[in-house]
Amino acid sequence: MDIACLDLEGVFFGEIWVNVSQHTGIKKLKLTTRDVPNYDALMRQRLRLLKENNLGLPDIQAAINQMTPLNGALDFIAWLRDRFQVVIISDTFYEFAAPLMKKLDYPALLCHRLSVDEQGFIVDYVLRQPDFKCKVAQAFHSLNYRVIAAGDSYNDITMLSEADAGVLYCPPANVRAEYPQFPVAWNYEELKETFLRAIK
Repeated sequence: MDIACLDLEGVFFGEIWVNVSQHTGIKKLKLTTRDVPNYDALMRQRLRLLKENNLGLPDIQAAINQMTPLNGALDFIAWLRDRFQVVIISDTFYEFAAPLMKKLDYPALLCHRLSVDEQGFIVDYVLRQPDFKCKVAQAFHSLNYRVIAAGDSYNDITMLSEADAGVLYCPPANVRAEYPQFPVAWNYEELKETFLRAIK
């Protein structure tokens, strides 16, 4: 039995925080896991910037609601569902991702949660567990699934390493250079080919 584990941002949608940066005009919110390997440091900076600029969860959700799937993403996920069980494994949060899942026709999603106060301000984030993406791949292996995984950022690397086959999808140059052991797909057709090779 084969299961496809894919990142959300960079594979099916653009980066949420880049979109929020454009929506709010706060340039430092453009930094993502493509730029910063330490996820906690990145999130602490984001929360600090939101607090400094008096932005709450509704402000972030307003930016996210404007996002649409990447060109070809809907056809690609339909293609995947015909051949694999599909799970989106993301370091985003349910409070952010819910409207995006609707736009992908509700695939399974595993991610984290936010802690939000009564005024709607994000006060903290709650990880499902450390090295979450890798642990998900390990859990599927323990259930005798063959895992094929795709992602684009530093936070995907341990998942790709744990998978039976891992592929970088449109990674930035720094990630590609640091992890040359992974094949790279630059469009959905190449990603399909990589997935098909993995199950032969």
